[in-house]
Amino acid sequence: MKSLAPLLIILLLSSVFGVRYKRSRGEFRRKKTVNGPVIDAKSMGIELGSRVTMLQFSSAFCSPCRATKALLENMVVDMPDVKYAHIDAESHLELVRELDVRSTPTTLFLNGAGIEVGRAMGTPKRSQVLAAVNAIS
Repeated sequence: MKSLAPLLIILLLSSVFGVRYKRSRGEFRRKKTVNGPVIDAKSMGIELGSRVTMLQFSSAFCSPCRATKALLENMVVDMPDVKYAHIDAESHLELVRELDVRSTPTTLFLNGAGIEVGRAMGTPKRSQVLAAVNAIS
């Protein structure tokens, strides 16, 4: 019985971590402050949306990245004031470090001035993206 206690504790802790990790994927997180770095879209070769720009960081061998890209590209078709840009994280490591992108896919939500106002890590649901875009004025 004494040898089972550490095993049960490890199992419980790993289950809690797994559930918490799964719930955080795709969740939109609003930035508490908007005084972060401004994304210089012209130097990166992207065009900012007049209201919102969704900037997705992904890697070549990431299957959730492909699903996120398809979802976001499909969504911006119906929204003329929203733009979507895709950035390969491996090719832009300095930008990844500067913006503190820790996993792929990570989607940054930028306002019209190019300032990050929120982010979603993992593959978000369509309803989460719509809510995030509508929350940005």
